[in-house]
Amino acid sequence: MTETTESVKTTPLHALHVELGARMVPFAGYDMPVQYPLGILKEHQHTREKAGLFDVSHMGQVRLKPMGSTGTDPAAALETLVPGDITGLALGRTRYTLFLNEQGGILDDLMVTNAGDHLFLVVNAACKEQDIAHLRAKLAGLVEVEHLDDLALLALQGPLAAEVMARFVPEAATMKFMSCLTGRFNGLPVTLTRSGYTGEDGYEISCANHDAEAIARALLAESEVEAIGLGARDSLRLEAGLCLYGHDIDTTTTPVDGALEWTLPKRRRAEGGFPGHAVIVQQLADGASRRRVGIQPDGRQPAREHTDILDADGAKIGEITSGGFGPTAGTPVAMGYVDRAHSAIGTPVTLMVRGKPLPARVAALPFVAQRYYRG
Repeated sequence: MTETTESVKTTPLHALHVELGARMVPFAGYDMPVQYPLGILKEHQHTREKAGLFDVSHMGQVRLKPMGSTGTDPAAALETLVPGDITGLALGRTRYTLFLNEQGGILDDLMVTNAGDHLFLVVNAACKEQDIAHLRAKLAGLVEVEHLDDLALLALQGPLAAEVMARFVPEAATMKFMSCLTGRFNGLPVTLTRSGYTGEDGYEISCANHDAEAIARALLAESEVEAIGLGARDSLRLEAGLCLYGHDIDTTTTPVDGALEWTLPKRRRAEGGFPGHAVIVQQLADGASRRRVGIQPDGRQPAREHTDILDADGAKIGEITSGGFGPTAGTPVAMGYVDRAHSAIGTPVTLMVRGKPLPARVAALPFVAQRYYRG
């Protein structure tokens, strides 16, 4: 957190966060709520049990559309930058995919929605400027890249999210997981996707900046909903085994290193046409030298990012990339990379926590079952 006060941006909900008593911290260039008076532990538990509201307006929202009447299909153009099946993405459906470099390294992870006459992208806050520059440079003359900085983004997450959302947008109740619709929330235009990053059912709500506060207040007025900060967002996604860009995946990790092979459909593996294809196909055939795995420490001591992972002989075999206490799991939980030879579930390892060896083992992900709505 090296941003100066002068350089930190705010979201349209900043005043509401302050009013609610949030503890604000610089994150990805924005002044963001890390927790509210309820506290991280209770915020986490509330989201798992009822519904939590997150401000994710710091994320980047982007529209890709043909350049003129004879422009290139945005889906075909985007496939030159990502390994996902975008041309096969049905109308109103959303897909998770990855921007890759020529070495197969991950530049960012993102969500892509087929909105009919355009593609709607959501990219990470810390990467959005470089992502937009990347799109504009690589797709110049093919598609129009529009940064939708006049839009805010909220996330309503938890097992009661659908019940709450249906009071305002009735058709939201029957949306399928990873689908999209445009509608009205108390008369205000919104775009909903049934998605999120907590492992729970829920929605992301894209709306005009000037409508964000009214929508947030309406949701928070519902008895099931509490405001949730970045602290609980991090513990929720870690329990769900979801990667945080810049920590669990980055330009030094490929989709195969990161156990993200499911983002590589059969057609794209065979046809290629995306950066790093040759490297990735080789890794799929031969295996990568290392693997992202779950790590389960013994006892109650969490292992944080950059903790060394050792084998039985004391040799370093990897490093923790995300770690902390899992309130729902009831134990410390972590993710990290280990040499492939030590990646089998149940493999005993040692973590060097504050200079002391801590027994642990390789564990299956996720630590807490994902509960996305399947319809």
